[in-house]
Amino acid sequence: MLNEKTPYERVQAARSNTRPMGGFYINRMIDCFLELHGDRRFGDDGAIVAGVGYLDDIPVTVIGMERGDSIEDRMKRHFGCPAPEGYRKALRLMKQAEKFSRPIICFIGSSGAYCGIDAEKRGQGEAIAENLMEMMGIKVPIISVIVGEGGSGGALALGVCDTAIMLENSVYSVISPEGCASILWKDSSRAAEAAEALKITADDLYRFGVIEHVVEEEGRTSEEICSALKRIIKEELIKKMMLSQGELLDGRYAKFRKIGAQ
Repeated sequence: MLNEKTPYERVQAARSNTRPMGGFYINRMIDCFLELHGDRRFGDDGAIVAGVGYLDDIPVTVIGMERGDSIEDRMKRHFGCPAPEGYRKALRLMKQAEKFSRPIICFIGSSGAYCGIDAEKRGQGEAIAENLMEMMGIKVPIISVIVGEGGSGGALALGVCDTAIMLENSVYSVISPEGCASILWKDSSRAAEAAEALKITADDLYRFGVIEHVVEEEGRTSEEICSALKRIIKEELIKKMMLSQGELLDGRYAKFRKIGAQ
């Protein structure tokens, strides 16, 4: 059973400055990790850390959202909010993974895509939409893990997958509770009420069939959480790698078609 917290308390936990992000899990989970850079169109985006390595004996492509540790690093990474070149870098490496038959692991943890005017000029919406379309047809297994705040299309751009996993105190939503409250009631102070209505917690999304696994956090260290998460990812990868390409893509299609059908 998940430890009882209000939805907004889980939002606050997901936003914690001390909460590990994608880089933490990559460094502890992936052996011989080699980071790759650039989207071959504009530049590199530090909010997306991506590369190749091994999950034990399985060669994988790994893509993670990272906000950084120091204030200087966080400013360079736009506090973990990816720019268009970050999503295009991710897609470039997904296509590379498909070419070499490597499964893909995505770590999601961002309040949303970077909303600066320069990102809009470089096609932020188009980059996200292209990822959504292309990921649905990638012919290798994709495992997505929400490790923190999974916000809006900026998170969904790495969320089209065969298996979705959430940490207990992470959240996944089309909008922040504050944004929702501002739109519905013109009062951002009702964020806690909005969080309850949005059903954004791991427990809610597991019951709705949006995700397949919840990793408990209470009473565990970050290292123990990482170990438990690695075990689940490996089990899921092994199962998905046994499927034919047709079975894999049909299952991915069915996963998203059934959301909201009940």
